[in-house]
Amino acid sequence: MLTTLKRIVQEVSKIPVLEDALAYLTETLSNAMDVDCCSIYLADYEEQNFLLMATYGLEKSAVGNVTIGFSEGLVGLIGQREEPLNISDAKSHPRFKHYGEVKEEKYHAFLGAPIIHQRKVLGVLTLQQKNKRRFKEDEEAFLVTLATQLALVIVQAETRGTLSLTEDNQNQRWRKKISGVPGSPGLGMGIGFVPNFKVSITSHVAKRSKNHELEISKYRKAVELTRGQVDELSGRIEGQVPEDVQAIFQIYSHLLDANSLGHEVEAHIKQDWDAASSLKYVIENYIQQFRNMSDPYMQERAVDIEDLSNRILANILGTDSPDQRVMDPSEAAILVAEEVTAPMLAEFSQIKLRGIISVRGSNNSHAAILARAMGLPAVMGLTGAPLSLLDGKLLLLDGYSGEVIVSPSAAIKREFKVLVTEELELSDRIMEQAHLPSVTSDGYPMSLMINAGLSAEMEGSHFSHGEGVGLYRTEVPFMLRERFPSEQEQVDLYRQMLEACPEKSITMRTLDVGGDKPLPYFPIVEENPFLGWRGIRLTLDHPEIFLVQIRAMLRANIGIGNLQIMLPMITSVSEVDESKRLIRQAFHEVSEEMIGNDKQIVMPKIGVMLEVPAVIYQIQQLADKVDFFSVGSNDLTQYLLAVDRNNARVSGLYDSYHPAVLSALKIIAEQCKKFDVPVSICGEMAGEPGGAILLMAMGYKNLSMNSHNLLKVKWVIRSVSLDHAQSLLTNTLVLDTPQRVKEEVNTYLESIGLGGLVRAGM
Repeated sequence: MLTTLKRIVQEVSKIPVLEDALAYLTETLSNAMDVDCCSIYLADYEEQNFLLMATYGLEKSAVGNVTIGFSEGLVGLIGQREEPLNISDAKSHPRFKHYGEVKEEKYHAFLGAPIIHQRKVLGVLTLQQKNKRRFKEDEEAFLVTLATQLALVIVQAETRGTLSLTEDNQNQRWRKKISGVPGSPGLGMGIGFVPNFKVSITSHVAKRSKNHELEISKYRKAVELTRGQVDELSGRIEGQVPEDVQAIFQIYSHLLDANSLGHEVEAHIKQDWDAASSLKYVIENYIQQFRNMSDPYMQERAVDIEDLSNRILANILGTDSPDQRVMDPSEAAILVAEEVTAPMLAEFSQIKLRGIISVRGSNNSHAAILARAMGLPAVMGLTGAPLSLLDGKLLLLDGYSGEVIVSPSAAIKREFKVLVTEELELSDRIMEQAHLPSVTSDGYPMSLMINAGLSAEMEGSHFSHGEGVGLYRTEVPFMLRERFPSEQEQVDLYRQMLEACPEKSITMRTLDVGGDKPLPYFPIVEENPFLGWRGIRLTLDHPEIFLVQIRAMLRANIGIGNLQIMLPMITSVSEVDESKRLIRQAFHEVSEEMIGNDKQIVMPKIGVMLEVPAVIYQIQQLADKVDFFSVGSNDLTQYLLAVDRNNARVSGLYDSYHPAVLSALKIIAEQCKKFDVPVSICGEMAGEPGGAILLMAMGYKNLSMNSHNLLKVKWVIRSVSLDHAQSLLTNTLVLDTPQRVKEEVNTYLESIGLGGLVRAGM
């Protein structure tokens, strides 16, 4: 059964048009399970019904025409209950409803399973038999298993826009919204730019075309161009490589012959596929055949065939090589990648970026945090979206809702520009109060600082808005290099940051890599990286890295004196003791080197991040050993809720407004006050209007956030009173879900005239 399941799913997933894939599935499944009928119904939530999409055994003319209401018939019952239904005689069931168009009078036995993806019913998969019988348990289990696999195929097909995708309706289809995860608030409009994008047979999205002559001409011209390129490559290496390597070019020449690929590709073109899609069909079959061969040498030829097909595809699409275009720096762009990284943001900073789309990641991944730091709207977790259909297209990006619109109509563009204008007007209102102090309406002062991590040149202009840097992420410069930065390189970097605001404190966090922040030159492979070798655990195991960084910080601070050092991922008191020992060692080393120098070295204040739940119960012990605490609400939330914030399947469960998280944050504030240790909070929650109000009410006087949110939070603080904030906190602490907490906060913001921030803050 498992082999059958894998084969069916693999074959279905290779068929680019969903209707064709489902039709193939119904016939294959009927034969595999020896049943008389198999049908698939897909949910239409706008019309509130299930549409018959494919069948083997029912009336073919009913496909695409017969609908069953969500509360009607056996199919509707399966959707309502969200569980399988197995009955020996369907007609005797009280929910049975006869649909004359499908002509199912001859069938009695019925087995159906819901197709569900992330708690949403996408459709129903059914089997029917002429004789009366109850399907066996293993048959039911097989159908349920197949339905779970089919759910992902449907989601990917819908995301790729291959449902009814033809040359005529393709553009209209791609005016639909693609949903992802909100990564960074804001609205962005620009041309999609995929850096170093390579055309690929495997990732190419199939398209239909009825212009057979044009597509055949495209294919033949591409083959001739590829033949010339292959002959040139073959001539270059002739006599310089072994004969078996030279023989690969003979395979290329054979495949380029019209009697090989040509006839098959052109046959697919005549079935209404364009040239590139027809090539994809044929080549993927060849690749699979070669990979299934027993001879290892022949198996390896699958790679050669794929390389050749990519060259032909590039020529069909009109690119000079498999490498795609270079972005015009003057053109407004949306950066699109499988996974946006810090080095990528730095590399393409010269482009007029208007937003970021990352196929992988979540709203709290490091890429999203960097996007917020740069003030760029971002959408993460756009799983299944083909890069080839985003590259070079006009994109509208909504970082609040997590939606992306591809190739919008003129009307949608006009509507989007209105929203952008409203957002700019709100920014102007906020900027009018930028010079005013951060004090509540009843006179309660708040200290607002910024989170930094890029460079003094890129972020220094924002330093004047806050009262210092509450978190400088030193790992970002490490991530932008191909090796560990030298001590002097670090000194230069840190000194620029310290000198940018010499009168304000700059809190530098020691190297915090691991988890979702790997170093390309120091790979860490772990099954569960967030619970693994990261933060202080790594640097204490490598004192040579830790000591060099601390020495660099101390040297950079000479003559300035505004440095504070913060230790990440602290779990126990012993880690603080060991860290302080190494810091003292570095201090004495630098002090000895400074003998005879007029400038004095100052021991900076040392603090720890409260982000591992264990330290909530060790605040009393830690209070005697450190000068300050800083709550990292991002990781604290992740660990309290046992949610990997980068996992798109569970990232929806990650929520800083969870009642347990709010209770933990309140306990921390109370404990820090009790033991008289200053505490700040530097997670993303501090930069949200609603979050800032709740934190202020808990007793947090120091909030650190990305620079683009600081003025907005200041504006909010100046608009509320501490007394009202504490009343709001009291009301939220008795609520039992994050959704109810956010509703309560949003209602409060609207009641005081800050409703415009509901969209921009929560």
